[in-house]
Amino acid sequence: MEDRQHVGIVGAGIVGFAHALAAAKQGHRVTVFERNAACQGASIRNFGMVWPVGQEAGPALDAALRSREIWLELAGQANFFCRPTGAIYLAHREDEWQVLNEFADQAVDLGYQVELLSPDQVRRKTPAANPNGLLGGLFSRTELAVDPVQAIAALPGFLNARYGVQFHFECPVVAVRSGGLTTSDRREWTLDQIIVCSGADFHSLLPTVFQRSGLRACKLQMMRTIPQPSEWNLGTHIASGLTLRHYNSFRICPSLSRLVDRVAEETPELDRYGIHVMASQNAAGEIILGDSHEYDTEIGPFDRPEIDALILRELHKIIELPTWEVSRRWSGIYAKHPTQVIYRSEPIQGVHVATGTGGGGMTLAFGLADAFVAGGPLCSVAS
Repeated sequence: MEDRQHVGIVGAGIVGFAHALAAAKQGHRVTVFERNAACQGASIRNFGMVWPVGQEAGPALDAALRSREIWLELAGQANFFCRPTGAIYLAHREDEWQVLNEFADQAVDLGYQVELLSPDQVRRKTPAANPNGLLGGLFSRTELAVDPVQAIAALPGFLNARYGVQFHFECPVVAVRSGGLTTSDRREWTLDQIIVCSGADFHSLLPTVFQRSGLRACKLQMMRTIPQPSEWNLGTHIASGLTLRHYNSFRICPSLSRLVDRVAEETPELDRYGIHVMASQNAAGEIILGDSHEYDTEIGPFDRPEIDALILRELHKIIELPTWEVSRRWSGIYAKHPTQVIYRSEPIQGVHVATGTGGGGMTLAFGLADAFVAGGPLCSVAS
């Protein structure tokens, strides 16, 4: 996008905010349209983890690290919780420890900032690690903790005050076209560029485009505890060995297939619901626990209590908390592409679709949007 243009963003989730920020910083006039009174989707229903270590080395990792820089800048400017916690992958099984060692052997040369830890070193990083059967861990320095509800609530006011971004909430977009869009109040808006960041809403706009995109809907279930005692701190994000089979970064490890086969044989119920377990802590001292993955026709309107039970079962194997009392349970649905880090298309001249970051929206959105708007080298991710 050259010169000063009027850019319309459809959707006030993290991907929409990221594109609004990137466009505004380039000097464009930006207007954001959101059908709800505030963001209601996956952008506020997640761990609050900015997770570069899970991204495949190359453009995706570069985008995650750029996002990390932007998160830290925004937190200082907009005054929301953002803490550089890092993350630990715990190993309680031999095959998990083998994969972590294989990853560590290659990781630094690929741009990751990681180190292997002994069980004693793990316990010094976090009091939560279950010492029973603990073989060690892999610590990554690059991860951040944000409170997604707090951050998403703070961004509209900041973007308006700092960059003049205009927001229209409770303003559904009913049609897009080259040069403009129409909202449900029958207003016609003239715009030079439109970026549709509608998340898992595949039907409201451009349904034929989404039908052909290969995008899938993915549902997760998560929980949050009551605040832990004030003197107790998780210290760092925590992931179990089950998570190694979920993130693309670990596909470089020769032993990963054996771990995947072992989990499938021992605990097929985890594969049935796409369960891998992680924990983070927010500013209130609450621990966020999750998660699961159900796709497409498997997704129903009601949450499955057996999924929550399995998540808690697996978490009890790897961590110890002062209190496990759950105060909130929820589910969320996001869009995911099977091969692309983000799905982009331009089905109509000047109308761009940007969605499908999967569970990586908090981690990737700012870096991907920055590259897209500036036309930088990271655009190769968004193919």
